[in-house]
Amino acid sequence: MPIKIKQTTWNLKPLFKSDNDPAMAEARKIVERESYKFINKWRDRADYLENPAVLRQALDEYENWLKFYGTDGKEGNYFHLRASQDQNSSKLKAKFNQVQEFSNKILNDIQFFLLRVSRIDIELQKKFLEFEGLKDYKHFLEKIFSESKYLLSEPEEKIMNLKVLPAYINWVNMTEGFLAKEEREVLGIDGKKAKKNFSEILNLTSDKKRRVRDAAATAVNDIFRKNADVAEAEMNSVMADKKINDELRRFPRPDSAMHLSDDIASEVSDALVGAASARFNISKRYYRLKAKLFGVKKLKYHERSVEYGKIDKKYSYQEAVDFAHDVFEKTDKEFTDIFKKFILNGQIDVFPRKGKSGGAFCSQRSMTQPTYILMNFTGRMRDVFTIAHESGHGINNELMRKKQNALNFGITLFTAEMSSKLMESFAFEEMLKETSGEARLAIMMMILDDDIGHIFSTAARNIFEREMHEEFRRKGYLSKEEIGGLFKKHGQRYMGSAVEQSLGAENWWMHITHLRVFFYNYQYAAGILVAKFFAKSARKNPEFIVKIKEFLSAGISDSPQNLLKNMGIDITGKEFWNKGIDEVENLLDETEKLAKKLGKI
Repeated sequence: MPIKIKQTTWNLKPLFKSDNDPAMAEARKIVERESYKFINKWRDRADYLENPAVLRQALDEYENWLKFYGTDGKEGNYFHLRASQDQNSSKLKAKFNQVQEFSNKILNDIQFFLLRVSRIDIELQKKFLEFEGLKDYKHFLEKIFSESKYLLSEPEEKIMNLKVLPAYINWVNMTEGFLAKEEREVLGIDGKKAKKNFSEILNLTSDKKRRVRDAAATAVNDIFRKNADVAEAEMNSVMADKKINDELRRFPRPDSAMHLSDDIASEVSDALVGAASARFNISKRYYRLKAKLFGVKKLKYHERSVEYGKIDKKYSYQEAVDFAHDVFEKTDKEFTDIFKKFILNGQIDVFPRKGKSGGAFCSQRSMTQPTYILMNFTGRMRDVFTIAHESGHGINNELMRKKQNALNFGITLFTAEMSSKLMESFAFEEMLKETSGEARLAIMMMILDDDIGHIFSTAARNIFEREMHEEFRRKGYLSKEEIGGLFKKHGQRYMGSAVEQSLGAENWWMHITHLRVFFYNYQYAAGILVAKFFAKSARKNPEFIVKIKEFLSAGISDSPQNLLKNMGIDITGKEFWNKGIDEVENLLDETEKLAKKLGKI
């Protein structure tokens, strides 16, 4: 039976009734009261650092505080969501900033607790980990203990927190701000010239009309040239800040901090990136195919992500929901029930509006607050897949909520994309069953576009980023030409000769925000390759869904490496990652055959 759609904007009443709800003031007082109740009780005590039974009591209280209050309660979540609904509202920005200021004060005052736990004497750590009463928090403690050797003293950690704004955030915001202010007169999709901002122009570089995308690319290259000196100073400054942080914390590699945060061994990242980079022949083949389908010898740099083919079908939101519902019904009843709840309870903000945040996301700030999904649905087939993608994140949240405590509720960035890509894979498979001919070819190219971008492009970007940081640490400073040269070199490695590394391509690193998160890129490849393995396993044996749900329910109760190992999967070597890459190669083979059959190449 179709799901009856009741509303297409968020129902935020489980948080607050309005932006000026009087309940907010009282809620903030409660958060402050409960936070300092914990802080004042444990700040001057040391018995929890010596007695595992007392630590259990402290962790139970900390878990309860995090579960129901945290540093900003429901108020921080509410204004985070409202600000994404109306980015132009100065009132919402002001209220969100006030909540952040309130939150940061509590964060600084309560951080002593985990810092001190991390410094429990190494001889006592084993005793604590073996204590039966702490079994619910065992991996939480394991991770804290493993991080402890990289932590500084409490006063030093406060300084590290305080310097983030001037040494990192302000630099990154400066470049983003300069780019965001840029405008150029360009050719629009309606064939008329009009002044557009940087974000709009960047989107037009992938437009299906060649005149439109070429004009947009010219404007983007001009904007990048104008701001290259600023971006050079910014990138060198944030790399210097990272170098200082890594040296103070004694990290052995530039990417060690990210791997520690992801709760994985560096050898896992090395195996993944190594497996993908060893098979760049697949991405090169893909771009050769795409160039042939576009009727050119070489794709221009900005054309590498242009969608191929025309899919005329437009979907109403009801049709898209019905399709996603059908996909989930064929996969698992619990997935279906969770998805229904998102629709019926008003947990999805569906359509684009002036001032609304672009793109899509799934937000889960606390395990006792609802999951909320944001979309910008316009009726395209890709929007249908986006529903499955973001619902995958949401399903992951709901499964964890049932099984985990607040300290184990969450996902590492390493596994963040796995659940969403898995649901997206199920949706792609179902859509392919319903299509044939040129529409089928277009969908297969769409899937490959994502695969190439999430596996081979991110592997190349990871290698580029490593070399950039290593060169910076060796030389002390990198010019925009040196950064651009490295960027083009590694782009060429995975794109091959079918994509022009044209004049201006050396500056496209400037707008890639993930380069400022540092070594984030490989995680997309990890998520999609694990998802491909899971999807293939579920196709072969539907009962494998039970294991998938166990993995999704586990949260951060163990490392991704151990959770997968318990499923018989070893991610420390290239063999596992190559299984997922084989799936991409098989799809590319099938796509080339279909293109030949249809007379397209």
